[in-house]
Amino acid sequence: MLVQGDITGDRCLKDWAEEDVARRFNKPGKAFIGLPHRLDRPTSGIVVLAKTSKALARMNALFSGRDIQKTYWAIVEGCPEVPEARLEHFLYRDGKTKKSFISKHPEAQKAVLRYRVLAVGDRYSLLKVDLETGRHHQIRVQLQAIGHPIKGDLKYGSKRSNSNGGIHLHARELTFIHPVSQEHIHLVAPPPADPLWQALSSAE
Repeated sequence: MLVQGDITGDRCLKDWAEEDVARRFNKPGKAFIGLPHRLDRPTSGIVVLAKTSKALARMNALFSGRDIQKTYWAIVEGCPEVPEARLEHFLYRDGKTKKSFISKHPEAQKAVLRYRVLAVGDRYSLLKVDLETGRHHQIRVQLQAIGHPIKGDLKYGSKRSNSNGGIHLHARELTFIHPVSQEHIHLVAPPPADPLWQALSSAE
């Protein structure tokens, strides 16, 4: 599901959450829902929502200050020869094509991630990806760069699309300190109910 509304006008997570909170707490009209971060439309997994403007400001500070550990799972074509590695590239976002590229452009930004192979199948493998930076389409670009694009990701080198229009990239875990209660929060989202996800994640 789309996280925030766009030019398509499709129903999005933010709309659903505003209506759900208003109904649960008997609020007139739409309730306030803030988005301290987003997922690409074809990506599955965890999204954090804020119910107040104060909570949104504090969560924004956590995300911008890199005080949140973000872990993704990705199913990629083939299997990396190196089972665990740190990738570092400089990425430039092209506003016209809405794509990011590895580039020496003066406005390119440093992108760093760490990956580890969790499971290997006949044609695909499951990777755990920990982000050190949060650049536009970072995981998608960097995995393509090492010759292992994400399954279904035609935009970044996959051989074919998935039937549902999504890609096999999943926001698996978020870990952070709650900005109000100071409680340690660790969120984990199960992978989608898709045969390939289930087969590789069960072998993990």
